[in-house]
Amino acid sequence: KLLNSLLPRLSFSNITALAPMVRVGTLPMRLLALDYGADVVYCEELIDIKMAQCQRVVNEVLETVDFVAPDDRVMFRTCERERDRVVFQMGGMGAALLSDPDKIEAILKKLVTGVGIPVTCKIRILPSVEDTVSLVRRIEKTGVAAIAVHGRFKEERPRHPVHCDYIQAVSQAVSIPVIANGGSLDLVKKNGDIEEFRKATGASSVMLARAAMWNASVFNSQGPVPVERVMEEYLKYAIRYDNNAFNTKYCLCQMLRDKVESPLGKQVQAAQTNAEIRYSFMTLGCDRQIQEQQQVRRDALQNGSQPDKPVMDGDVITMAVKFERREYPPQITPKMFLLEWSRKEKLEQPFYETVQRAQDRAFQSTVMVAEKKYRSSLWEKSKKFAEQAAAIVCLRVLGIPEGRIGEEDSGLVCKRKRERKVNGSAEEEISKKLSGHYNPSCFPYRIEGILFRPKKQKQR
Repeated sequence: KLLNSLLPRLSFSNITALAPMVRVGTLPMRLLALDYGADVVYCEELIDIKMAQCQRVVNEVLETVDFVAPDDRVMFRTCERERDRVVFQMGGMGAALLSDPDKIEAILKKLVTGVGIPVTCKIRILPSVEDTVSLVRRIEKTGVAAIAVHGRFKEERPRHPVHCDYIQAVSQAVSIPVIANGGSLDLVKKNGDIEEFRKATGASSVMLARAAMWNASVFNSQGPVPVERVMEEYLKYAIRYDNNAFNTKYCLCQMLRDKVESPLGKQVQAAQTNAEIRYSFMTLGCDRQIQEQQQVRRDALQNGSQPDKPVMDGDVITMAVKFERREYPPQITPKMFLLEWSRKEKLEQPFYETVQRAQDRAFQSTVMVAEKKYRSSLWEKSKKFAEQAAAIVCLRVLGIPEGRIGEEDSGLVCKRKRERKVNGSAEEEISKKLSGHYNPSCFPYRIEGILFRPKKQKQR
């Protein structure tokens, strides 16, 4: 209780808020609305039963606090930027509860006395003004800080006009702030219309849903911003905070509206990742800087947790190591040492599986040796370097020399092979091919998670 008394309390008087919207009110949209001038932002409706199963996780890379479900889905993500400005909406199927005022009253009383922070309630209007006023007066007595009124009946859809007279009657009947909602269809098309909607309803505040979803710059007192620019600003937040790609795509398509079948719209719909969406907008500067900053944080965290110590990641042994070419003689590489050691131990040759990260085109490789997998947790700038880093991890875990400058000669790579490597490894392969001993099936490789094997040549 002492802590709650010290926390800043949200004010709901004379504010403009982003309304709660399913699949829209995630962190990128909330931050975008705040940037353009919203005073308070509501998150999307979240089911309280599911949230009770979530684990609170501090994400040091993204600098967020996440609530993660048992299946690893991030149900709610927040950050310092929206502290004291965000309202967490718990779902209770409010429209269905309109027919049970006793349950509404019981739920709100429990929340008000139990959580110690401001509680608000959002309803739709009842069939008559009298019934609506009677309900909100009961709600006011529970101790809620404000009540939002969506001026439509529960069976009405967005195409129906909003009933401003109902909201006005509610505003006059209670002393707590009333937040008017439902004016996006006809009444609120630009920032100047917000005040007109407030006056028409007599409400203390205004809450916007679809008008903000279509173009968040409706909150901007300086005037509207082209939707394409708003979409780019949204996308930066989606990338910065690793938003679910399908959620990103959904929100952008809502902004496109009737342009969803345009060339840009089709590219957005076809995209499968935030990076692919980003390329559609050709926003290559800011987000690359963000990715680099996140990688620096990852490296710092990894370096602070004993990078030389092997860690199990599923069935893969990982270490935070990078391949530094200057640390090895020109004719020597860790892959060479690993291959020679495998031959000496009569094992199958090391098998490398390499993937490429879409957002920054970096590579990570996993090598399999003796039915065990090894990988560096750090990403490399090229496929070759990624494979060398994986080889280093394997060699260090097994305690095998890797050929670094100053390292005592282990005898794994003989002088003849060292000299041959000066002219490149291709010389050996060409020699084998010309002599009739070249078998392409012995050289499988993977790029971006897809396995390629050259077809076996038919024997004549």
